Amino acid sequence: MTKPETLASLGENEALKRTVSRLKKSENTIVGSGDDAAVVRTSNDQFVVTTDTMIEGNDFKTDWSSAFDLGWKAVATNISDVAAMGAKPTALVVALAVPKETEITWLEQFADGLQAAVTHFVPHAEIVGGDLAQAEQIVIAVTAHGDLEGRKPILRTGAKPGDILAVAGTLGQAACGLSLLQSGNVDAISAYDDWVNVQKRPMPPIQSGIEAVNATSMLDISDGLAKDAHRIAKASEVKLVISKQSLDGYCARLDDVADRLEVNSLDWVLFGGEDHSLLATFPEGAAIPRSFKPIGKVEAGQGVYLDSAALPERGWDSAKAH
Repeated sequence: MTKPETLASLGENEALKRTVSRLKKSENTIVGSGDDAAVVRTSNDQFVVTTDTMIEGNDFKTDWSSAFDLGWKAVATNISDVAAMGAKPTALVVALAVPKETEITWLEQFADGLQAAVTHFVPHAEIVGGDLAQAEQIVIAVTAHGDLEGRKPILRTGAKPGDILAVAGTLGQAACGLSLLQSGNVDAISAYDDWVNVQKRPMPPIQSGIEAVNATSMLDISDGLAKDAHRIAKASEVKLVISKQSLDGYCARLDDVADRLEVNSLDWVLFGGEDHSLLATFPEGAAIPRSFKPIGKVEAGQGVYLDSAALPERGWDSAKAH
C-alpha cells in the first residue's frame, strides 16, 4: 500500500504548489500568489483590511470539523468583518501552520473549502497568497481586504439616539450547533445538522453589509449579540435597548434543541457567538435593507438593555475558551 503524501515528504514548495493550484484567479488581482507580495486593484485610495486567527483546540476541533469546513470558516469569518465596514471583500491571504505528518489531501481539501466559500460569498474576490509552515498544532491566520468603492466606512462610533437597531443573519444558531457537538449526542447532532452546519460553516450576510449604505454604525456579531451590542454602545456613547419580543422568532427556531439539551434558547440568542451576522443602527425613517430585522432602538445613556433589564457584557471570549 502506498504511503500518503505528507507535508514532510513533499516539502513546502511542492505542497504549496499543489494547494494553491486549487484556488481561482480574480479580475481584481494584478499580481497574485508567487511573488513576495500580491498587488490588488482598488477603486479609490481607501481600502479595508482585517485579520483573524483560528487555533486548533481553542477555536476548533478536528474531531468535529473537516479540512473543508475549516477552509470555509476561515474565509467566512474574515470577510464578515470586511462587510461590517460596508466594504466589498476583494482579496485574502492565508497563512497555515500544520504538523509535518499532515497529508497533502488534507491541505487540498482545506484549499477547496477556502475556494468554495470565496465562490459562494464573493465570487469576484481571490485568495492572492499566504504561507505554509510546520507546527505542533494547526494554526490558520487569514487577512482579508475590502474595497469601499468610494463610500465612507461604517464604524461602531456613529449610532445616535433615535436610531433603529437591526440584525441581518442568524442569532444563536452557531452556539446551538456548538452545544450539540459538545453534547456528544450522535442522534441529536444528526437530527439538528442545520444548526451544527452553521457552527462549522457560517453563513454571514455579506451582501447585506455592502447594501447597508444608510447605517450609522455596524459590526460583525462574532462574540454574541449582548457582547457586541455593548461594543457599539461604548464606542458610540449611547444606550441600546433590545426588544425581547423581537427575539422570539430566533428563539423559536432553537426551542426543540434547547428542550432536548435542557438549556434556555434565549441564552444562545443573546450570548452565543460565531453566527457572524451583522448588527447595525439606522436613522429613524431611513431605508433599511430588507435583510435587516429591527430588534430595538438607540437611546441617550449607556449600556445595553433587554426591555428594562440591563444585559451583562457576556459572550464568546477566545482568550478564555477551551
